[in-house]
Amino acid sequence: MKPLRVVACLLLLVACGEQDGPPSEEAGGAERGFEPPVLINAESPVRYPPALFRDQIEGTVVLRLFIDSRGRLIEDSTRVAEGSGHAALDSAALAAAAAMRFAPAQRDGRPIATPFLQPIHFQHPSRGGGNQ
Repeated sequence: MKPLRVVACLLLLVACGEQDGPPSEEAGGAERGFEPPVLINAESPVRYPPALFRDQIEGTVVLRLFIDSRGRLIEDSTRVAEGSGHAALDSAALAAAAAMRFAPAQRDGRPIATPFLQPIHFQHPSRGGGNQ
């Protein structure tokens, strides 16, 4: 990420009062009055890499995303927080992030900017899973 954008993201976090981000499960679960961002795409933008689909390779990628108070993804903030063990699945999840649309997180009914973790599941239908 470019240094200027890092500073802009940090300033946005401070300006929104979200230095700590959303509550963690380790901290005891959901914070009262906090609602995380919600994915609102009608269809999933995630595409299973054809070779991995054919070979029934499955995995889960956890992306770290930053959504502003309007629900827009700050693309330069997108990172793989936990890889699947397959570079092609990780790349497919990252590529899909730009097309993801979100309703913003809310605190006490007001939209807020926040970082959060978004799991992307690649499950082959013949093995009992959906396609993402």
